[in-house]
Amino acid sequence: MKILYFAWLRSKLGISEEDVTLPGHVTTLYQLIDWLKSRNPAFEEIFQDLSVIRVAIDQEYVTEDIPLGNAREVAFFPPVTGG
Repeated sequence: MKILYFAWLRSKLGISEEDVTLPGHVTTLYQLIDWLKSRNPAFEEIFQDLSVIRVAIDQEYVTEDIPLGNAREVAFFPPVTGG
């Protein structure tokens, strides 16, 4: 699975994307986030407040803990404002 990080998340992690093989117990979005947090203190820091992070799975915006199924891509980004 490809994971993409945008804006300040990319800056704090020092990477813009990575390809990962998920452990078998990771089957939902929140399990993915918990697994990422367990990998590195930087992930723990950026995911401590999920209210400031938006998520898209296969380029579709999601707002709840959903099964990852056969997702190919998960993107994490800050809320976008326009004007």
